[in-house]
Parts: sequence; C-alpha cells; structure tokens
Amino acid sequence: MTRLLGFLFLALALAGVFLPLLPTTPFVLLAAGCFAQSSERMHRWILQNPTFGPMVTDWEKRKCVSRRVKVIAIVSMVLVGGVSLYFALETLAWRVAGGLLLFIGALFVLRLQTCPGNEKAG
Repeated sequence: MTRLLGFLFLALALAGVFLPLLPTTPFVLLAAGCFAQSSERMHRWILQNPTFGPMVTDWEKRKCVSRRVKVIAIVSMVLVGGVSLYFALETLAWRVAGGLLLFIGALFVLRLQTCPGNEKAG
C-alpha cells in the first residue's frame, strides 16, 4: 500500500509541474517517504534525480528545504498560477477558489523549515 501511495504522490508531483494550483514539493517529499519504506529502488531513483534529489536529501537528513527551493516554488506558483487565474478561469468564484489554493500552497512551502547555509541544495 505504501508503494502505491508513493506512485500516487509522485504522479501528483509530476502533475504539479504543469498545473500551477498543485504544489510539487510536498508531493515529492511524500513520495520519497513512502518509497523509503516500500521500494529501495524508487527511493534511490528519487535521491539520484538531479532536480529533486538534493531537496529530498535535505529533508530526510535535516527536515528542511533550501531557501532556493522555497523561492522557486513560490515564484512559480505566483507567476504561472497568476497567469492561470487570469486567463484560464472565467468567473470570480473560480478565481477566488484558485487564489485560495495558491495561498494555501504558498503557506505550506513557507512553513517548511529552511536549511541553514546550504543554498546549493534543491
């Protein structure tokens, strides 16, 4: 079951790369946690991924993410999410709902512990 959840979270993370209202970082961390318990091969694959590996390593070893990861996550949510809210959603209600989701995602990222000094990770 944990392995299946790992694949589900990984799929959500990949979708989050293209869907601005869906955060990528938390889903990558959840997938890595699931794979750490269920699939050594998939866990190793995430750790060796040049994009996500350093972030997951920081999280697993120090329970933090780099400031760079936070900035990239927030800026991409604001830019791509803002464009999506403006151009893709027609009604005010959907725009407010989308803006609320972006806000919640940004709060989640901001609340993650920031790694001290290691700005190359992520």
